[in-house]
Amino acid sequence: MDTENPVVQQIIAQIKTVFDPEIPVNLWDMGMIYDITVDSDMNARILMTVTAPNCPVADTLPLEVKKAAEKTARIKSVWVELTFDPPWSPENMTDEAKLELGLL
Repeated sequence: MDTENPVVQQIIAQIKTVFDPEIPVNLWDMGMIYDITVDSDMNARILMTVTAPNCPVADTLPLEVKKAAEKTARIKSVWVELTFDPPWSPENMTDEAKLELGLL
């Protein structure tokens, strides 16, 4: 993921507004976003996961990520793919998220 790309940075900023309703940390800091790519036509592809395959919001969180990313200027379309490979793990979280959840 090219986190130096200004458009990717803008998408990340939008994703940071999306929270799992059961966890008071945004999806980016939870480490649920595995990859973001933006092609030359300004179409974005986001690869993400949720905490577990049976997560009650596994159907709605990808839609929330899509809607958030679509708010990014110049983006024409957003495609979000949900994966469980590799499975999410607490090690994916940023230090800020771990601190927020009392894990540091």
